Amino acid sequence: MMRKLFIALSFGITQFSVAQTNPAITSWLLNTNNTKGSYYLTGNATPILTTINANVQQVQYSTNFVYVTATGVPAFVTGPFATGPVTSALNNSYVLKIPLNPVEAATKTAVGNGAIAAFINGTVAYRPGDGMSYNNLNQWHSNAVYFENIGFDCAHGHPGPMTSDYHHHQNPSAFNIETVPTSSICNVYLADGLYVPNAATHGPIIGFAPDGFPIYGAYGYTNPLDASTPIKRITPSYRLRNITARTTLPDGTAAVGPTLTQMVQIAGPGQPQIQAVLGAYLEDFEYVAGLGDLDENNGRFCKTPEYPNGIYCYFATIDENNKPVYPYLLGNFYNGTVLGTTHATISETVTTYTPSLSVSSNNLEQIGVSLFPNPTSDVIVVQTNGLTTNEIFIELRDGNGKVIQAQTIKKGSTMAYLDVTTLYNGTYFVHVKSGALAKSYPVVITE
Repeated sequence: MMRKLFIALSFGITQFSVAQTNPAITSWLLNTNNTKGSYYLTGNATPILTTINANVQQVQYSTNFVYVTATGVPAFVTGPFATGPVTSALNNSYVLKIPLNPVEAATKTAVGNGAIAAFINGTVAYRPGDGMSYNNLNQWHSNAVYFENIGFDCAHGHPGPMTSDYHHHQNPSAFNIETVPTSSICNVYLADGLYVPNAATHGPIIGFAPDGFPIYGAYGYTNPLDASTPIKRITPSYRLRNITARTTLPDGTAAVGPTLTQMVQIAGPGQPQIQAVLGAYLEDFEYVAGLGDLDENNGRFCKTPEYPNGIYCYFATIDENNKPVYPYLLGNFYNGTVLGTTHATISETVTTYTPSLSVSSNNLEQIGVSLFPNPTSDVIVVQTNGLTTNEIFIELRDGNGKVIQAQTIKKGSTMAYLDVTTLYNGTYFVHVKSGALAKSYPVVITE
């Protein structure tokens, strides 16, 4: 089993266009070097490369909309998937349509099943439910984050049973960033997620809802309208209900559900039973206005680095242990008028977005790099503390400067792994390069 080692790096890397600065156009992770998707099969800890291009292939925009062409396959390794017939993330040929001028809706649209939003790597988000309910009565609806946990890969993701669209029901970060991971799959199948929540910086834009409003990572400003206030973990206003029996729904409607100790069946042939603990069903939660930072839709109006004048933002919510917490991404309703879709037809004149890439002037000496435990004997994990929007090149070198091993942290990935199990004892160096910035870090390897 892999020991959990981290070299924590934080890069201030931004993507911008002189011609166009709307974040709904510039935030997507464009695949500019033909990066392919990859996946694990159960029992094989070596990734298998596909022929499918990862991340986003093209971004086009008009006055009112951005159109994002993507396969729905991330750059990080997916799988293996313990449930369902699909072994890898498949090409869904998305043309994501997102409004560029979102407006709050007078009448809110309910968030349905299937894809409810898009992440910046071209994959999609699902709501907390999995479409199933207790005894098929459409009253107590299964929480996918609980019932489907057995089938998630290291990045909390899996493909849908019908459309095979790789998706997340929750914060798209790896299980192994949690203080007490709720899955051990990362220990065997080394992978990562879209980003790593960083308590020291404002969360990055990780996606957009079809109403055009952005979805941010888990951290924001303490005062939503003051960007000079400290960074804090943004909290939802939902909580578990104080119930010992499932006899009524949150709105008071009488409805008998499973007991809190009852064993219920996970959907799918050959799947085990699981205890119906409090939190296993969506109706186990209730919204309490003002309990947290966010409203019923899991968002708030706030200033952000990308929107200094303020905009309504959804947030991916986690607890103090980095574990995703309900409602995870979006609430039950969209805040804005829903004009977007996942498979759009472009019937207007559009401009193709061509980004310029820039690396900030951060000094790597000041980033705060840690290596632990040190020495190591099996694997070194290089992990960024933020969303990687530019490739980061990693080399393991011996004392003479010879490159022994090389890895790349791709756009939309957060980690690189260096296997050192076959190396002789001694001091080696991990060389990190991003743009014009570079530094080497010593690591001691033992048997």
